[in-house]
Amino acid sequence: MKNFIEEFKAFAIRGNVVDLAIAVVIGATFGKIVTSLVDDLFMPFVGYVTGGVDWGKLVWVLREAHDGAPLIAIKYGVFLNTVITFVIVALATFLLVKEMNRFMKKEAEKPAEVRKPTKEEELLTEIRDLLKGRTG
Repeated sequence: MKNFIEEFKAFAIRGNVVDLAIAVVIGATFGKIVTSLVDDLFMPFVGYVTGGVDWGKLVWVLREAHDGAPLIAIKYGVFLNTVITFVIVALATFLLVKEMNRFMKKEAEKPAEVRKPTKEEELLTEIRDLLKGRTG
């Protein structure tokens, strides 16, 4: 059991797991921000432009509520809000990845820094060249 706990501790503390946990927390928060952006800023504007329609309340009623039976409806407005949220998240993710790739490409294109040889390396190179000249 002690070995299992030590293995788990090594696994949980490893950098990839911590990075993944941070990504999940940031991703969840980002999702909430985008949902609020769509629901609280974007959709009211769209509703205003379309004549005051609250898209979140758009439904296709299959059966009205009666005698204690609940309303049965397809909430396509909520679905449209979710699709718009997805498109915004996908677009933001695409732009972020595109910028990261552009940055990584710039980093990869930078020329490698040329290191000046040390005195010992210069001396050894001279000796090597002299020895080549004697035997060749």
